[in-house]
Amino acid sequence: MLAALGLFVFDLPTALFDELERRSDWRHTSVPRFGARPASQYVGPGPDTINLRGALVPEIAGRQAALETLRTMADDGEAWPLVDGAGRVFGNFVIVALDERQGWFVDNGVPRRIDFNLQLERDD
Repeated sequence: MLAALGLFVFDLPTALFDELERRSDWRHTSVPRFGARPASQYVGPGPDTINLRGALVPEIAGRQAALETLRTMADDGEAWPLVDGAGRVFGNFVIVALDERQGWFVDNGVPRRIDFNLQLERDD
């Protein structure tokens, strides 16, 4: 198991990602002051996003139905716990976007390669 988002497991039969990109933000606000630089105040954590990029090659690894499962999870609008294979818990995340690019088609229109990018946003 590479990781799990709720009950969806990223592994060889479903979908493997080869890149995880995480961005964490913290919010600061500025207050103008007369005769001095603005004062900055920390107002709390900002968005925490994760992008998972990978490719499905159904003849070898992954299946297109896995992306449909992720779309169904996104349609539910629920936050799912994200845990990596080492047991590290990232928190609860909602699916905000799923990009898919198909290529290497066989004569009946079935893709032999599907690249995907899954965008998650933390939801406390």
